[in-house]
Amino acid sequence: MTVNRRRFLYQSSSIALLLSAPGIARGATIVAVRVWPAPEYTRVTLESDQALSASHFLVPDPPRLVVDVKGLNLDPQLRELVGKIRPDDPFIRDVRVAQFAPDVVRLVLDLKQPVHPQVFSLPPVAAYRNRLVFDLYPMGPDSLLALAKQQPRRATAEPTSLTRPREDTLGEWLQQHRSSLDAPEASDGPGVARSQAQRPPTMARQDPPRRDRRPERSVLLMIDPGHGGEDPGATGPSGVHEKDMVLLIGHELREMVQRTPNMRVGMTRDSDFFVPLWMRVEKAQRANADLFTSIHADGWYTPQARGASVFCLSEGGASSVEARLMAQRENAADAIGGIDIQAHDYQVAKVMLDMSTTAQIDASLKMAGPTLRRMGSIVHLHSRQVQQAGFVVLKSPTVPSMLVETAFISNPEEEARLQTPAYRRKVARAILEGIRDYLHTRPPLARHRTMV
Repeated sequence: MTVNRRRFLYQSSSIALLLSAPGIARGATIVAVRVWPAPEYTRVTLESDQALSASHFLVPDPPRLVVDVKGLNLDPQLRELVGKIRPDDPFIRDVRVAQFAPDVVRLVLDLKQPVHPQVFSLPPVAAYRNRLVFDLYPMGPDSLLALAKQQPRRATAEPTSLTRPREDTLGEWLQQHRSSLDAPEASDGPGVARSQAQRPPTMARQDPPRRDRRPERSVLLMIDPGHGGEDPGATGPSGVHEKDMVLLIGHELREMVQRTPNMRVGMTRDSDFFVPLWMRVEKAQRANADLFTSIHADGWYTPQARGASVFCLSEGGASSVEARLMAQRENAADAIGGIDIQAHDYQVAKVMLDMSTTAQIDASLKMAGPTLRRMGSIVHLHSRQVQQAGFVVLKSPTVPSMLVETAFISNPEEEARLQTPAYRRKVARAILEGIRDYLHTRPPLARHRTMV
């Protein structure tokens, strides 16, 4: 071998080693650090260019969570985690970060209360790269984690008219006393009976003594603002996120329902945190909600798409190609928002979500129709017919459920309207009026309520 050839091979080998050495030596690089504090749980996310693994343990007094992240060296991006902890975080008091060993970074989370930690990894999806997630849940049987650990209830636990022919005791009572209820002083709204003290003396003697029925006959509406936390939903041209706009509409709708006689309200989320799709359904089921409304403001592939739509579940295929694509986008929320899809609880939930009934879909369509008409009175309709597709969040076996696309946030004009309080109030009012139109003809059975 000639001298020149040996020199060439030596130089080539050196260049190859120099090119590969930094990748081996530096390990993973943190590209983003995010913290999502909420009363239900706090999430900490480390996003990196390579997959990370971690081990963790709890220290009880004072309460601390210690996490050792492997394959990582301390860098300025990771140090930013310290400054991202808010004073009002319900769970984290402070964070300390240090290089514990070569290629091992230790995070010590000083806690305000004992927690149930869940630590898991997520592969790249959508705009996210590899993610290492720490979810800190409160202790206690009513926490979101405790709810997830329980096997979701089957619809047979408390049968309603959605699983068998309705024995509408409330409807029968209203028919029996229709003449008195139709009098101006006999009702404070459609289908609302007056109290014992308001009835004429003859009617008070005819009815057996009974307790006030108003709480039993009140309608519980579960509002579901789509997306949240790690899942921003669609993003408008100016950077406005769907999750933020629909949460504001949800708050408007909640306030209106709270002021409406004989209606109660719950929310699957009331701040910026992620809730898995099946957990949204389960929250409505466990609260014995009468109605479920999911609120969205989706994006499309072109900015020309505009208008509102209302969707229900489909037993078979989607009612249109667009409805199928919408459902696919919304059903990707669990992967984007971040859920441990290998967990047993998630696998069980997927099976339970296939129990929706024909009666539930029929009732959902009857609720969606008036809502679509009310929406059409204030905004342009993207579709003048209620659309159907396999939306996971609508798969409640017993609760009439609809999904309202309030606008296309990908349309610059509609994105701008969504940012105005007046428009959000109009949308919330239209949804409520549509629901009330439905309730005028289909008063629900009284059921025991459990708010979650």
